[in-house]
Amino acid sequence: MKKSYYLFNPGKLSRKDNTLRFDPIAEDGTMGTPRYLPIEGVADLFVFGSLDANSALYNFLGKEGISVHFFDYYEHYTGSFQPKEYLLAGKVIVKQVEHYSQNYLRTRLARKFIEGASFNMIKNLRYYVNRGRELDPIISEMETLAAELQNCSNPEEVMGYEGMIRQHYYKAFEEIITDFSMDGRSKQPPQNEINALISFCNMMCYTVCLGQLYHTQLNPTISYLHEPGFRRFSLALDLSEIFKPILVDRMIFRLFNKKEIQKDDFDHLDNAVLLKEKGKKAVVKVWEERLAETIKHRKLGRNVSYKHLVKLECYKLVKHIMDIETYEPFKAWW
Repeated sequence: MKKSYYLFNPGKLSRKDNTLRFDPIAEDGTMGTPRYLPIEGVADLFVFGSLDANSALYNFLGKEGISVHFFDYYEHYTGSFQPKEYLLAGKVIVKQVEHYSQNYLRTRLARKFIEGASFNMIKNLRYYVNRGRELDPIISEMETLAAELQNCSNPEEVMGYEGMIRQHYYKAFEEIITDFSMDGRSKQPPQNEINALISFCNMMCYTVCLGQLYHTQLNPTISYLHEPGFRRFSLALDLSEIFKPILVDRMIFRLFNKKEIQKDDFDHLDNAVLLKEKGKKAVVKVWEERLAETIKHRKLGRNVSYKHLVKLECYKLVKHIMDIETYEPFKAWW
């Protein structure tokens, strides 16, 4: 079974027959022990350190359908190497553009994305209300704002409501997470441990959505909630809004409250707080377990992984765009 590999150290990546060879570089500049990755077992690569690789290596990765996602020193996602899109279909792209260019069609999809996101956020908070947390006023504010989404006449208004809903939602983090303070959302760079973990995990969620889009006929650069831009796969940003509460936020609550991540897992710099390497490894371990976890799908009647839920969402979007079935966003029932 293919899986994701995470390269935290700088190093050189090369091909050796049908195997990837990674030579890590130590702080003193010496080469460490090579690590070999059989190509048939690699789904994608996440690169957090500088990577030395040539065009022949990327040609090899492209032929094998392996994506490479890059992050900078501050853990910001900077871009991806994506293999040639082998499933793109002309009719689907035409329909995607049609749904983007017609304001009514685009706004309807934008509202659906935030409808799903707000439902899943509120679902998270209700879990903690049942455990004695005082979150009812926050939930009430979020429900009021979510109900007003139907009045939005363009994606910009929808984004405005998304910002207000999430602002209330993040206030609840102070009640849910023990021993750490959030003090509002800060990013680029994050100013404390909670914000550092949110930023890191949000980018992981984005890359999962991008990876699943690659395996459908959808073009990831044509989006509806977020404005398409140069050199970004904005449809993955749209989809990630729905899944961040389920994949990211629930995991963050677990990591902090079960003390699976501690203050010494973070670097406290002059202007930022970032995860150390050991902190990243701890998060990635739980992240991969989360993606592989399965639930009984109500409609399919079988167990599916969280990762597969994202792909199913992509298929639903294709059906909507092709006028086969009206899109309804994924809403957690547990």
